[in-house]
Amino acid sequence: MNTKIRFGIIGCGRIANRHAEHIIKFGTLTAVYDIDYSKAQDFAQKHKTVATLSLDDLLTREDLDVIAICSPNGLHAKHSIESLNAGFHVLCEKPLSTSVYDCGEMIKAAERNNKRLFIIKQNRFNPPVAAVKKAIDEGKLGKIYSIQLSCFWNRNEDYYHNSWKGTLELDGGTLYTQFSHFIDLLYWMVGDVKRAYALTGNFSHKDIIEFEDTGVVALEFYSGTIGTINYSVNSFQKNMEGSLTIFAEKGTVKIGGQYLNELEYQCVKDFEFGDLPKGNKANNYGTYMGSMSNHDKVYENLVDVLQSNAAISANSFEGLKTVEIIDKIYASAKQLNNG
Repeated sequence: MNTKIRFGIIGCGRIANRHAEHIIKFGTLTAVYDIDYSKAQDFAQKHKTVATLSLDDLLTREDLDVIAICSPNGLHAKHSIESLNAGFHVLCEKPLSTSVYDCGEMIKAAERNNKRLFIIKQNRFNPPVAAVKKAIDEGKLGKIYSIQLSCFWNRNEDYYHNSWKGTLELDGGTLYTQFSHFIDLLYWMVGDVKRAYALTGNFSHKDIIEFEDTGVVALEFYSGTIGTINYSVNSFQKNMEGSLTIFAEKGTVKIGGQYLNELEYQCVKDFEFGDLPKGNKANNYGTYMGSMSNHDKVYENLVDVLQSNAAISANSFEGLKTVEIIDKIYASAKQLNNG
């Protein structure tokens, strides 16, 4: 009989509650840490666990196996590397980091300590996304000619108020915090990006965030496929769409809905997607909606990997690739916007 995996959490914000809910289903939540001790105490009371006074107190405990990193984006690398060096496996929230270099250091720390570095890529589990990926892998669509990604959400002033979100140092940019899951799907389905050409602007968040709220991107993949990304957090009052359209040799497919949760269009030679299972609901944070809530599948996979030597659903190398693509986009935007 497998013993329960023991988890700790660094960072007791909104997303940490989602982690705690699933940790209790798949293992034991042993202890938590937040730079704001009162916040950690409230979180610990809610989830019937222990709040530690310092990060060192958490990382010197002997009753832990895995640390879930739920701190701000800009601290993911620091907290992951310290946890790995302390001898724990790590499950890191998206994005892996906001720095390509730091992603490499995180992967090296995992290898050096012979520990697993898991990365959250929950959109891969959306039923239509998984079905289209399977069809691509089986050659049902043939050669992919082009792919179009649309991300049209709403993030108002209240979302960024009194928060690390919106800062270059801890947030990093709209593609890191809002849409890195979507960028991951481009890499997962088509492969690596050779070149990116991007124009970005900040239209309605000028005194609120330190980066763009809108972007238009053209991509060239190493496979020869070309693609576009159109994204904005200026959708009026509510999230509008998260969609992916593929034009290929043997068919055309569109995954749509607000969160890539619906198969909106299909026309494929000698093939049809049947009835797809209903996916989980989107993460509801009260004043706004996030991506599809598939953390249960992430934790299920983590347990299978650690206890049954299963294949990992999203590895740290893929997390690095997502950050590399975003880095190329932002580098191009900086160059073109200054041109």
